[in-house]
Amino acid sequence: MFGPEFERKVDRIVARYPEPKAALLPVLWLVQRTRGFVGLDAEAWVAERLGVGAAHVHGVVSFYTMYRQKQLGRYHIQLCTTLSCMLRGSDDLAAHLEKKLGIRPGETTPDGKFSLAKVECLGSCGTAPMLQLNDDYHENLTIDGLDRLLDGLP
Repeated sequence: MFGPEFERKVDRIVARYPEPKAALLPVLWLVQRTRGFVGLDAEAWVAERLGVGAAHVHGVVSFYTMYRQKQLGRYHIQLCTTLSCMLRGSDDLAAHLEKKLGIRPGETTPDGKFSLAKVECLGSCGTAPMLQLNDDYHENLTIDGLDRLLDGLP
């Protein structure tokens, strides 16, 4: 599906585990890093390669928020909406993001630059409100700080 070099990488990952199915999470992560998301075709390939059911693979992909099931924007914004963040203003940040970007959670801007998701706890309650932009945490956010962050992106 991805070519011989990708398959060699998968082989190296699988070789580190006593059972091929134990390599599921890192193989899915490799798929996502390679393709940007884990689609149904990739889920089927991984299931066959690791000898597990396609439903099991889909259950893992759909359970963990770290796996993306569709192509997202170049900048994927995950806004924490758990209690600590909510009490410190994440609802206001959410409303501001929706207005500024012109999208709702689960959507991507027409130019493909931003996608937005509301998520549960990202483990940064002491620095709420916060969001994750791609792989980076941005904490103690205000609307002004959020605007500076977004406006400073290429």
